[in-house]
Amino acid sequence: MGQKINPLGFRLGTTQSHHSLWFAQPKNYSEGLQEDKKIRDYIKNYVQKNMRISSGVEGIARIEIQKGIDLIRVIIYMGFPKLLIEDRPRKLKELQMNVQKELNCMNRKLKIAITRIANPYGHPNILAEFIAGQLKNRVSFRKAMKKAIELTEQADTKGIQIQIAGRIDGKEIARVEWIREGRVPLQTIGAKIEYCSYRVRTIYGVLGIKIWIFIDIYR
Repeated sequence: MGQKINPLGFRLGTTQSHHSLWFAQPKNYSEGLQEDKKIRDYIKNYVQKNMRISSGVEGIARIEIQKGIDLIRVIIYMGFPKLLIEDRPRKLKELQMNVQKELNCMNRKLKIAITRIANPYGHPNILAEFIAGQLKNRVSFRKAMKKAIELTEQADTKGIQIQIAGRIDGKEIARVEWIREGRVPLQTIGAKIEYCSYRVRTIYGVLGIKIWIFIDIYR
């Protein structure tokens, strides 16, 4: 059997950079990781609750966390920032205060910034949310995958692979279905590949979605 490795971890230091930038002593390292998870989970839940349009797509591509001695800086990369924010400064302030309370870190400042990404459907997290929304609405999985590929082609990518696993279309036996368009060179370390795994709850059970998007080769 082939040995699987996360495509992002495989390329760290070449085409991929860390989503969390901070330093900690070994005994405090696990606390830092838990803090990062708390921040990311809280922001995702907040965005989900405060979306103005029930599109099913939160539009969060990734959340970067940079920690200093007395400052935590959080950058949210979003495809559709208007879904969340109508009156931006008030909502951001509210989110900042809530995250600070959740972390209980009154001795450190927290700054949250939102950055818009140019091609939202060129990012696997946003694409996975779109597919999840389609599957929840009982759209055929093949139709959902083909529509996702069409959206990715508009974002100027060189290849995509989508895999869905579980009780697809409510069948009794779980199976894995996948589709690929263009090139996805997973063995090439110089290839810039975006990847995500996403879990979606349907009335038949949990389905797993994995997406690989090939952006370009860096030489």
